[in-house]
Amino acid sequence: MEENKENIETAENTTQQNQETETVEEQKNESVSEDKQEENSVETKEEDTQVQVEIESNSVEKLEKELTESKDKYLRLYADFENLRKRSIKEKAELIQNANANLLKDLLSVLDDFERAQKSMEESEDIKALKEGIDLIHNKFFKILQNKGVKLMENQIEQPFDLETQESITQIPVPTEEMKGKVVDVIEKGYFLNDKVLRFAKVVVGS
Repeated sequence: MEENKENIETAENTTQQNQETETVEEQKNESVSEDKQEENSVETKEEDTQVQVEIESNSVEKLEKELTESKDKYLRLYADFENLRKRSIKEKAELIQNANANLLKDLLSVLDDFERAQKSMEESEDIKALKEGIDLIHNKFFKILQNKGVKLMENQIEQPFDLETQESITQIPVPTEEMKGKVVDVIEKGYFLNDKVLRFAKVVVGS
């Protein structure tokens, strides 16, 4: 009876030892499994980090490339603008020079007429013919100016003084109240150039 009891205790101890051994093995296995999971997690994180670094590196390279292209485009546009600006300035200067050259060329023909008139005055005593010659020169000269956009300020006598187009040289007393503040005489004629005042008319105003 006692022997059976010992055998039962021995069997129970063996079973308990086996269970403890299995528990230890399971804990070891779980520990190994957790270590592997941690290793896998670390490896996954490292891979994710590497991928992220590559993505950011590619993004930086792309941005640097776009920036370089933008700088090149800006420099080309700036160079084109500068060339256009210089060309415009040059063309404007040439246009002004050519305009002056054309005007001077036209005025040379008037100078020729004046020289012929001077010669006629030396050789002829016909005052009427000389006057007609001078009138022709005057008309020719004024026609040249008109073709260049010059226009005479007309009908100023007995008109109210206009500060926008006239310059008062002096004021003189007038016999009637109606003439006060109006132009009595024109000392120097005024002219427009393309509807803008080229020269103010110098006038005498009644007071």
